Amino acid sequence: MTESGSLGVSAAGGAADASTRRGFISWLAVGWLAFAAGIGAFVTTMARFLFPNVLFEPPSSFKAGFPSDYQVGEVDERWKEKYQIWVVRNTEMTYALITVCTHLGCIPNWLAAQNKFKCPCHGSGYYRSGINFEGPTPRPLERAAISISPDDGQIFIEKARKFLYEKGQWTDPAASIKTT
Repeated sequence: MTESGSLGVSAAGGAADASTRRGFISWLAVGWLAFAAGIGAFVTTMARFLFPNVLFEPPSSFKAGFPSDYQVGEVDERWKEKYQIWVVRNTEMTYALITVCTHLGCIPNWLAAQNKFKCPCHGSGYYRSGINFEGPTPRPLERAAISISPDDGQIFIEKARKFLYEKGQWTDPAASIKTT
């Protein structure tokens, strides 16, 4: 009886040991899977760091058509969305205004009925020339460099070259082209 009793206890003890070993191996597998998932997340993060987001912006210089395409006394908005430029032609000159409010960088709207640019963010107002006259804006709109391309006679605008009114740069020959 002791033999069979001890065999029974041994068998029961052996079964408990096997269950504990299986449990340990299961927990060990879960631990390794969690470790592998953590390493995978780290590697993914590092790979993402090696390939950053790239912001594609339109070119800062472009051809805007022929001077005859623009009406005298009109603000042309065809380049507002793509290049953030208004082309304004009056009886003396044609110039390109950059469509960014000098207060906080919002995009003003041209209100033809009121003959002014009006910023929707804080109410800044600008005359057709770009001079500020109402609202919190601290200074006039900036002008972009504008010229006539010698190869085909089209208007060429360089948005990267800016001219500031308060620095007296609007009188620079590159800030406007003479209307003929």
